Amino acid sequence: MAQQTIPAAVGTHRSAPTDGSGRPVRPRRTLRPRTVVVAAVAWLIAAVFLLPYLQMVITALRPASELRDATYLPDHFAWSNFVDVWRESNLGSNLRVTLLVAGGSTLLVLLVAIPAAYYTARVKYRGRRVFLLLVLVTQMFQPTSLLVGLYREFYQLGMLNSVWTLVLCNAAFNLAFAIWILTAYFSAIPVQLEEAAMIDGLGRGGALLRVTLPLAMPGVVTAVIFTFIAAWNEFVMGLTLSTVPESQPLTVGINSFIGNYTVQWNYLFAASVIAIVPVVVLFAFIERHVVSGLTAGSVK
Repeated sequence: MAQQTIPAAVGTHRSAPTDGSGRPVRPRRTLRPRTVVVAAVAWLIAAVFLLPYLQMVITALRPASELRDATYLPDHFAWSNFVDVWRESNLGSNLRVTLLVAGGSTLLVLLVAIPAAYYTARVKYRGRRVFLLLVLVTQMFQPTSLLVGLYREFYQLGMLNSVWTLVLCNAAFNLAFAIWILTAYFSAIPVQLEEAAMIDGLGRGGALLRVTLPLAMPGVVTAVIFTFIAAWNEFVMGLTLSTVPESQPLTVGINSFIGNYTVQWNYLFAASVIAIVPVVVLFAFIERHVVSGLTAGSVK
């Protein structure tokens, strides 16, 4: 029995152009002048922001004898500066304190902000607007305006030079931002999703953990990164509430390289490079979530 062939439709399909070996030829992309200008401006802005960090790394690698030289690059790089600054100072204990303070305050903020923001977003109770206004007002207070009261309070409680004192203070000053941003995220999630989960047998807590919280994860990550960075960079409270060098955070420990008459610039910048590495690594891992968290809700 002869096989019936179906003729190809004429004019309905056009094959892509190929080269001599049969591979398809990709069309050349023409760069528009506007695209070139925008890319050049973007690279210029990036270079302006990165140049101070490059200068910091170069100064951290300068030997002490070349700190006053006018050349941009040193004659030889002193990698031993990082070893010396780690051995001859309290930088290790300062880094440990900062990690505990930043991590502990971020965890405490999440434990308090998530239930508060969820309840505020789901329950239309009396005084809800007043509560949000009070949360916003607390964000307006600077830590420096409350330092005297905080110092006297923790002095009477015997909690000076304690890591947990810095954890409580940093958590208190970053709690308002976390509540505000998480309230907006929880309010944008339809309540019908939780009701459907509760019909399937989940309670209110199970619906929050399994349905609402995963959908609000960009907001949670945004609150985490901003709280962590704010606690990591905090200086004034660490300087006031911690007077023992071993219990001071990293920002205060770096300041110890600035003396009354001299500044150890190579050690100062070497310690600064060590201080920014953990934050850069953390931000590199969760940068995608931060960008999605900041842009979520911009398009309805």
